[in-house]
Amino acid sequence: MKKITAIILLFIASTFSSFAEEGMLIPSLISAFEDDMKAMGMKLSADDIYSVNHSSLKDAILHFGGGCTAELVSSQGLLLTNHHCGYSQIQSHSSLENDYLKYGFWAKNKSEEKKNPGLTAARVVRIQDVTASVFQGMEGLSQSEKLLKMQENVNALIKDAMAGNEYSADIKPFNYGNDFYMIVKETFRDVRLVGTPPNSIGKFGGDTDNWVWPRHTGDFSVFRVYANASNEPSDISDSNVPYKPLHFLPVSVKNRVPGEFTMVYGFPGSTEQHLTSENLRYIIDQERPARIKMRDKSLGVINAGMRSSDLIRIQYSSKQARIANGWKKWIGQIGGLKTVDAIQIKLDREKRFNDMAATKPEWQEAYGSVINELNKLVVKYKDADFGYSMAIEYLYVGPEVFKQARNLNKFLKNYEAMEIAGTLDAEIDKQIKGAKGFFKNYDAAVDKEIFLLLTEEYVKQVGNGPLPARLKNTSAQVLADKIFKKSILTDEARFIKFMNKLKAKSFKKLKKKDLGFIVWSESNDNFRENVLPDVRTYRGAKDQLLKTYVKGKMEMFPDDKHWPDANSTMRITYGKLEGSAPHDGMAYTEHTTIDGIIAKNNSDNPDFDVLPRMRELAKKKDYGDYAQDGELWVCFSGSNHTTGGNSGSPVIDAEGNLMGLNFDRTWESTMSDFMFDASRCRNIAVDVRYVLWVMDRYSGAKHLVDEMVLVK
Repeated sequence: MKKITAIILLFIASTFSSFAEEGMLIPSLISAFEDDMKAMGMKLSADDIYSVNHSSLKDAILHFGGGCTAELVSSQGLLLTNHHCGYSQIQSHSSLENDYLKYGFWAKNKSEEKKNPGLTAARVVRIQDVTASVFQGMEGLSQSEKLLKMQENVNALIKDAMAGNEYSADIKPFNYGNDFYMIVKETFRDVRLVGTPPNSIGKFGGDTDNWVWPRHTGDFSVFRVYANASNEPSDISDSNVPYKPLHFLPVSVKNRVPGEFTMVYGFPGSTEQHLTSENLRYIIDQERPARIKMRDKSLGVINAGMRSSDLIRIQYSSKQARIANGWKKWIGQIGGLKTVDAIQIKLDREKRFNDMAATKPEWQEAYGSVINELNKLVVKYKDADFGYSMAIEYLYVGPEVFKQARNLNKFLKNYEAMEIAGTLDAEIDKQIKGAKGFFKNYDAAVDKEIFLLLTEEYVKQVGNGPLPARLKNTSAQVLADKIFKKSILTDEARFIKFMNKLKAKSFKKLKKKDLGFIVWSESNDNFRENVLPDVRTYRGAKDQLLKTYVKGKMEMFPDDKHWPDANSTMRITYGKLEGSAPHDGMAYTEHTTIDGIIAKNNSDNPDFDVLPRMRELAKKKDYGDYAQDGELWVCFSGSNHTTGGNSGSPVIDAEGNLMGLNFDRTWESTMSDFMFDASRCRNIAVDVRYVLWVMDRYSGAKHLVDEMVLVK
């Protein structure tokens, strides 16, 4: 029996790892992978996936809010993305009277859809390789002249791309500057909230389940893109109408088959696959653990506050999710990298690279020393890089008093210019309006405790590194007591009173007497004067060496699979609907069902709370037309290589239909930002049939389902 079990587990593990595909591919180059994708079951052509001559899948994929992905699913501009991607908009429309976070929201008609100033959704018009044009005219120039010429070429290309249209264009380096691509976009500025499930669905599992499998989270929200009468992007206006897309995704309600082809199409944020062994060692041993510790302290305060009050829960829900997401990801990342012995893998790869470089004199000259130089560079500058990471956690992720200080400082820097231009009064009104929005979602007691704990930890972590004298020589408790008692940055009434009386004299008084502004200003100045210069030197030198390293990889190992690191541009990854076996004796199935929601809810963990309707429908097995073999699938996993920014990305089947919305990776997969492991790395998606069920049966919003084209 033991032998049979071992054989079965071995088979499961080998099956799960056989389809995993590393890489985030540039859509305009997808034809090079078409045969491989078809061998895995795809029925589409490369032209169906990406084309600039006619509509294609790419036209249904939008960059949502600049940090997530969304997909068009109807001829009326209906847009699906993750619940956590739309969370700040959902939170902004919520109040104690209208608690959309707790109970959800569904617009019954288009007039009830909620506007979101500042929210955008961008369509990629084309992706163009402009490497040769960027490097044109470089012969005989010095290094500084080459940089100027490159910028001149880039400016000319962008100007030409934007001539006679309303598009935007950007040229980004790929492979650390070995290649350059121009991304031309059409950006829609009127994107309205249509619907959201309650947190008990959209955030089901909370921090307990974040980054883990099995997962049962209905991580979706619904928006709509609006345009002007000519179907072009427009500022928010009551005269705008639903956008008519060039392409939208049909929605598959067909039965899923383990092992079937899956493709994720979206905007992955950042990966660093080429880091050397010493760089990875620094991240695992020092940088990530310290950042985790900083967030431990913030989250302890926020979580306690949210449990104590419904108002604080609403105020801090979005902030807590943002801080906790990176915190838990990093914990899993360290664990995964240690489990696979990532540093040794890097050392082995570096030896292979150096051995190959030694086989030819020209390779030895060009590439023979680059790895050693990269590792030495990390050792030389890691203290500076660590100081940078700690300052980011303290000044930008930590106490919100610093956010208010940053906003005020931007205003004060332009004070005299606004006075001369006669716009000062209008700008003061704008500041007061912004402050009202800030303090609506602010609790001074919560922020004071965060300030106290993070100031202590920041000073402890930086140690003998550069710190403002005030932080070194004054206790965090003394600073906290004074700031939160008197600073205009921590109290709405004090802030508005200051703005209403603002004159140059008050401005100078603020810089000398408001301790909140003083601590931020001194810390920010220290960061910019004593930390940033070394970090910029380090990163500039590292990028130049990595450019050489990547070029060497591509030249010396042409048969290896090469792909450029994610950089928030549109990418494609493909794989299979499959589970995994990431640990000895453990095998993950490829899907979860509503039964798992009820089982978790029975555990009394508050992260698994549900509203009564979920239990009622589950008990009746009221699954409508969305079940498979009597089960309602909730989530599924696949062997697609994803990262942050892929949140909300469509998981597309072999025929180009929407199967689900990507929203996470398993905890064993978070290492894939640095190193992809085919046996462990899996993305997680909410099944679109569960999305439709929540809209239709749970929420009574079948009118939205009726907008879509369902494929049975």
